[in-house]
Amino acid sequence: MSDERVSEASSGEERGGGRAEPSHGDAVGAHSPSTSPQRRSTIFFLPPHHHHHHLPPFSVYVASQPTPPTRNPVRVAPASLAWRRKHALKCEDSFFFPREKSGLNLCSRSDNMKKFNIRKVLDGLKEASSSSSSTFSSSSAPSVQVGPQDNHLVQENLQSEHFQLCKLIPPLHHRRNLMHLGTGTKTVRHGFPYQPSSMAFDPVQKILAIGTQRGALRLFGRPGVESYCQHESEAAVIQLQFLINEGALVSALADDTVHLWNLRQKRPAILHSLKFSKERITFCHLPFQSKWLYIGTERGNVHIVNVESFMLSGYVIMWNKAIELSSKAHPGPVVHISDNPMDEGKLIIGYESGIVVLWDLKSKKADYRYTYDEAIHSVAWHHEGKQFTCSHSDGTLTIWNVRGQGKPIQTITPHGKQPKDGKKPEPCKPILKVEYKTTRIGEPFIILSGGLSYDTVGRRPCLTVMHGKSTAVLEMDYPIVDFLTLCETPYPNDFQEPYAVVVLLEKDLVVIDLAQNGYPIFENPYPLSIHESPVTCCEYLADCPVDLIPALYSVGSRQKRQGYSKKEWPISGGNWGQGTQSYPEIIITGHADGTVKFWDASAMMLQVLYKLKTAKVFDRNRSKEDKGSTEVSDEDPFAIQLMTWCPESRMLCVAGVSANIIIYRFSKLEVTTEVVQLLEVRMQYELNDMESPEGGSGEQTSAGASPQTSGPPSHPSTSSNNSDGSNMPCLKVRSTQLKQSPGYQVDLVVQLVWVSGEPPHQITSLALNSSYGLVVFGNSNGLAVVDYIQKTIVLNMATVELYGSNDPYQRQPRSPRKSRQPSGGLCDINEGSATSEDRCKSPTSAAVIMHAQDGAKMSRKLSLPTELKPDLDHRDNSFSRSRSSSVTSIDKEAKEALLSFQFCETFARKGDSTLSPCLYVGTSLGSVMALAIMLPPAGEQRQLQPVILSPTGMLIRLKGSIMRLAFMDSAGSLLPPANDPWFEPNVSVDGEEREKVRKRRPVSVSPSSSQDLNEGQYAVACSEKQAKVLSLPTQTCIYKHSITETSFILRADVVQMSNGVCLACFCANGHIMTLSLPGLRPLMDVNYLPLTDMRIARTFCFTNLGQAMYMCSPTEVQRITYSQDTCENLQEMLGELFTPVETPEAPNRGFFKGLFGGGAQSLDREELFGELAAGRASRSLAQHMPGPGGIEGMKGAASGVVGDLARARIALDERGQKLGELDERTAAMMASADSFSKHAHDMMLKCKDKKWYQF
Repeated sequence: MSDERVSEASSGEERGGGRAEPSHGDAVGAHSPSTSPQRRSTIFFLPPHHHHHHLPPFSVYVASQPTPPTRNPVRVAPASLAWRRKHALKCEDSFFFPREKSGLNLCSRSDNMKKFNIRKVLDGLKEASSSSSSTFSSSSAPSVQVGPQDNHLVQENLQSEHFQLCKLIPPLHHRRNLMHLGTGTKTVRHGFPYQPSSMAFDPVQKILAIGTQRGALRLFGRPGVESYCQHESEAAVIQLQFLINEGALVSALADDTVHLWNLRQKRPAILHSLKFSKERITFCHLPFQSKWLYIGTERGNVHIVNVESFMLSGYVIMWNKAIELSSKAHPGPVVHISDNPMDEGKLIIGYESGIVVLWDLKSKKADYRYTYDEAIHSVAWHHEGKQFTCSHSDGTLTIWNVRGQGKPIQTITPHGKQPKDGKKPEPCKPILKVEYKTTRIGEPFIILSGGLSYDTVGRRPCLTVMHGKSTAVLEMDYPIVDFLTLCETPYPNDFQEPYAVVVLLEKDLVVIDLAQNGYPIFENPYPLSIHESPVTCCEYLADCPVDLIPALYSVGSRQKRQGYSKKEWPISGGNWGQGTQSYPEIIITGHADGTVKFWDASAMMLQVLYKLKTAKVFDRNRSKEDKGSTEVSDEDPFAIQLMTWCPESRMLCVAGVSANIIIYRFSKLEVTTEVVQLLEVRMQYELNDMESPEGGSGEQTSAGASPQTSGPPSHPSTSSNNSDGSNMPCLKVRSTQLKQSPGYQVDLVVQLVWVSGEPPHQITSLALNSSYGLVVFGNSNGLAVVDYIQKTIVLNMATVELYGSNDPYQRQPRSPRKSRQPSGGLCDINEGSATSEDRCKSPTSAAVIMHAQDGAKMSRKLSLPTELKPDLDHRDNSFSRSRSSSVTSIDKEAKEALLSFQFCETFARKGDSTLSPCLYVGTSLGSVMALAIMLPPAGEQRQLQPVILSPTGMLIRLKGSIMRLAFMDSAGSLLPPANDPWFEPNVSVDGEEREKVRKRRPVSVSPSSSQDLNEGQYAVACSEKQAKVLSLPTQTCIYKHSITETSFILRADVVQMSNGVCLACFCANGHIMTLSLPGLRPLMDVNYLPLTDMRIARTFCFTNLGQAMYMCSPTEVQRITYSQDTCENLQEMLGELFTPVETPEAPNRGFFKGLFGGGAQSLDREELFGELAAGRASRSLAQHMPGPGGIEGMKGAASGVVGDLARARIALDERGQKLGELDERTAAMMASADSFSKHAHDMMLKCKDKKWYQF
């Protein structure tokens, strides 16, 4: 990657987005040696004592030898003294600043200054990321273009050391790239674990663990305490076992590996792994307070692992020894292992075929064998160890006495119909799991999943709770993956006292209160409902107004359901982090069913604040024949496609897939709306084909206004590839009154209508400005601007008409319109002779079908070819639209979609001296255009006089579709769009008082309010290929940077960091990049995550202060940070999973049980399974692999964190672990010394009386 920075002069005109040719006397930078070997670049220095009247001290200049001196060099801000001391290199008695740190743009300067070859100085100073990425190619060096009078002096504070990408453990094939680039593991993942497969609970620590089919591990403590880990192999987690109250967890995977996780550190890590090579793992069991793990296999054998050393014992229970002659066939895989609660020396082993064996560990033989002719799915003990229960594949439960003689003492079919003649009940579906829990007072609980009769077709999955004579069948919304009964005691030999059941479903987590009548569920405090309806779009706002979250919470708290358990959430382990990150963060998700959810994302937590149902605005009674024209509309006609939000005024605007826009105001008062106000917009610009070269492929329609309804018009269609009229019309807005609760309330609905049998094209861009009272939206035809204060359309214009006479494309000729009768008293002023500026100054240029109060309709048509439908994939709009620049169709210009809007107080035209309201527009063909906005005076006039928008032509063109537009002031501070403060819309406030509220805040909100309003500004435009910065009002391109040649950008945002502004980009090849503004210096380039599905492209977004997010699965939000400050503070911000808790006392055996030998029998497993007694296991059976956990893992996780302070913080977490290891080593050394002393003494006694010849 060439990192050469090139200075070019503006030649006065952008030639199709390419570089301008330098004119004589302009500043020309050093060309890369690889591209221009004949030009030798040299660098010049201005020592501190050599003060020139033009230049600040310590400026650096580079010039190409043949170039004549320039008269107007770019002035560069001096670096800070501390930075100089840190980065300056002494070189021939002058100072050189490494470019990748300094960010100083180098311009030509010639005088009698010292010079030397730049190649030697830059040798070895290239960025580490250059070798790993082709993103920045040699042609992607930013070229600086300097206008004759433009001296841009902007101090950029952001440096590359301010950026570091942090996420929580990506999959293995990405992790090597991350470690190579020095990035850490980090931040948090929210939502329901995608495709869950197993679950475990620590009853003392009160932590829940969930494993998934993709090898992920999610750990939940109290609300706000969550952790996410990932197994490297990404194999499914088939079973989890806590080392209860030890801060450790065992996971067994489908690839026959067993892992030990250390949960005593904030980021859990694997301490040991064991890979089985000859047998498949099917079941694991770890007894309470034991260090020996039983592992059952597909071959029917049981192996034993020491969880401390993670080494196999030589003790093996072979299947043939276990069953002996009780069965002629192989018993099948091991499906259950557990020890007798009252006798640790007795182990029960369940085989799939129906055989259960009670194995005596000491005598190494089977005491009893229990045979049933149906396959076994699970086994559960009674706490006294005298009985156990099995669940079977025919929907039966069998209860056995331990000393039974081969037959169960009871057989139950919970859901089977009992025949009167005493025959066996009809078989039912398998009972997949059963748990048997006892209570001191009252009947035991038998809890099971499955077992429904086969004739209950369509019945939802059920959990059955049998308590005494009552049987409760609890229906679930999704299939049951697993369930666990939470009990008061961790000891299996005591009364269990169950109080809750945790049920893991395929897409939900339900906790049932067993202690209350009716078994109510607990209210789930985790953010597991993100996927309640599929997420279609996201927005993320960090550092939003502080009063927003309380306001949303107050209206959202009234939406909560009733009937939950009154008890506290039982999963309550861990502690919250102690981070200092205090700014409020909000995530907004739009969903396929039309809902919009607001989430509080502050302090690394996620909590739902408020839920808005946009579908309430529409009638839902659609006939089955009314199918939509797009894939999404077929199933989800209300799906949210785009959202725009003004946090200060709390105005919200959403666009749906059915070409509808809803504008909402926030109110704390309930209101009943009699009629929802509706605007119907016609955005179908037709080509008059009388004089077109094609000779008229379609039928010419009449020029008069046809009646517009929500359905397709009946007159002939204008092109041959029209959809037929059977497609779904636009959604019908409800005609009855609408009761609107406090929160977001509908202010206006805008709908695009069918035109000539053609459905409206979907909306591709949306923007709102609360200060101007305007909403703008665009699609592949053009744009429309809505004045939501007056409830009117103020502009409806084809994309081609925005160019005026400067259209760069040779489009199909548009013929003059036929003369027609003016409608509604409006004359047709859209004649070919009128310029675009003249044409748009009139307030009557609104091309709209508007429902006025008197019922009159006004309409006007604009012309644009409609032969081609847009090539946008509506479901994955943000991804596929990026390809539109490479469309090779001959008519591609006819489909120039509008993709980006930005309102701002800026210079509307070239050479303007005053700021005025403007709308900047970016298109799919890389054009950036401006419209000047003329607003009526505030107050009553704003309600009556029209808003006028005038196109001012094209400013600049970029390569690829425009992704983002932004503005900066002359000091380099971000200029946010003007906005109004929020006011209560449902209180009748005098107009003058409301204007006072509006005037409290300046219209142009700028961080550098001290600057003169007439100073220049910068406009930032980023396309899917490159970025450019324009100087306003001269409209000259002063910086440009080619971001990617081989890929394209999916998301770009201009974000405010703690010490500057930057452009953040996410590329389709997986790179996340940041560029300084306005200089466009590359600050970070990390190969983070290749685009694996469209969901990432659709939901990825950056926000202020170095935060970003995306949907990593259909049910989970992944938050990442690219801020070094946040990465360094992350350790403090993360919660603690493990907290020191006393283990409850063991149950009292009682006097008589102790006297007569009752009660639990303990077993010295070390004596049985240790190496001395059992020997070593075969090395070929399993391979031990030390994990990256512990101290080494922590060092690896911290390798990307810069600075000794961060490492010191991590060292504090390591210290406890080191001390523990030191204690263990000391104890082992003492034991070894004692043993050696003993052996030496024995040897001395043996040899004391022997002569030398006796040895």
